Amino acid sequence: MTEHSVPICYRHPNRITGLSCTSCDRPICVACSHDASVGQRCPECAAPQGRTRVVHARDSLAKPSFQTAPASFSIMTVTAGIFVLSLLSPEVNRWFLEAFAQVNVLVSVGEWWRIFTAALLHGGLMHIAFNMYALYLFGPRLEQQVGTPAFTALYIATAGTGGMTSFMFGSTFQISIGASGAIFGLLGAWIFVAWKMRHTPGGRAMFNQLGVLLAINLALPLFVARIDWRAHIGGLVGGILIAWLWSVLAVGKPNARTVRTIIATAVAVAAVVITMMV
Repeated sequence: MTEHSVPICYRHPNRITGLSCTSCDRPICVACSHDASVGQRCPECAAPQGRTRVVHARDSLAKPSFQTAPASFSIMTVTAGIFVLSLLSPEVNRWFLEAFAQVNVLVSVGEWWRIFTAALLHGGLMHIAFNMYALYLFGPRLEQQVGTPAFTALYIATAGTGGMTSFMFGSTFQISIGASGAIFGLLGAWIFVAWKMRHTPGGRAMFNQLGVLLAINLALPLFVARIDWRAHIGGLVGGILIAWLWSVLAVGKPNARTVRTIIATAVAVAAVVITMMV
């Protein structure tokens, strides 16, 4: 028989908790939680250090930038670059579609990478503008908290779970493009964080706001044609799953960022395996 430890507040050994400090990853109970700009902090991390303290770029509340969130801004740059090249050249656009779009009939014969690469392509200005603006809103802060490798793995994995779901429940002849699965994955991760913080005023407010945003986006396919809602659902579930696994397996570990990266990578691999088994 194996023993499974449960997270215990490091300041109150008699209190089981699902919360953890977003700075040091130590488990904390509601009484020890201090609302931060993103997540919650323990009393030590929340306390000012003397009369002044040094604020590092990655902890700054300033406008997100490439220096503070390199993966988020790299994804935005590459995706926008592909979109511009596609606009400038019909031949290049056709090549991108043939090489990267999720063509379900091609996925079914072994081209599994398309469930990921479809996230690089977009069909119009509003499509890419909406997705990249959402990435700008949800990506940098999350990347700062979990680390660039783990964030990158999360983005790729949820693009994959979105593509996998679209393949499993969509038409054999369906062709899909867009980063919506990955964007919903980020939203799912944030919703889980907010749900974990729901007992704090900041967490409750964030959970309510994200819930409204989620409801609006899930309802869009009812009014706008050609939206791949399957990818949205798959990405959302993938994001929630990864965030939950992070909270169970990574919180409080000295190598938490490495564990998060491994977990998200494993989900990406699982998406490929399931796709190939369908």
